[in-house]
Amino acid sequence: MDRRDFLSTSGCGLAGWMAGAMAVPGMAAESDLQAQTQTPPPPRQKRPQYKFEIEIYEARTDSWCHKKGDKFVYPQDWGKLCPWLRASLNEFVRIMEFGVTLPWMYENTPYQKFSDPEGISTEYVRCPDPTANLVAKITRTRVG
Repeated sequence: MDRRDFLSTSGCGLAGWMAGAMAVPGMAAESDLQAQTQTPPPPRQKRPQYKFEIEIYEARTDSWCHKKGDKFVYPQDWGKLCPWLRASLNEFVRIMEFGVTLPWMYENTPYQKFSDPEGISTEYVRCPDPTANLVAKITRTRVG
């Protein structure tokens, strides 16, 4: 059988069979039956809102891009960050926007994190630029 004949709407091919199946009197389409039996999804809970501050926690004194103590607000200052650092921060900021708190705490190090059930959390991220020796501290604070 030629594929054009198979797909034709003359009643012998796939399109014809589908058209015939849909045209059976008194028979509801499968999608109609599903629509009748499905319950509506529960209302979506509003996601908590956060504000983010990114502080340069460590940097070489001769760093070309950022100095220790520089502060940025996400997302307003996102374009002011070095692209290398921004690439490292991206995944952390994105998951933190959804309320995720990563489990490691870096205890007994200068990078020990702070995590408060009320919504304040910190995370440390190192820039992949091998010459920068740069670490950024992300602070997330719940708003509202």
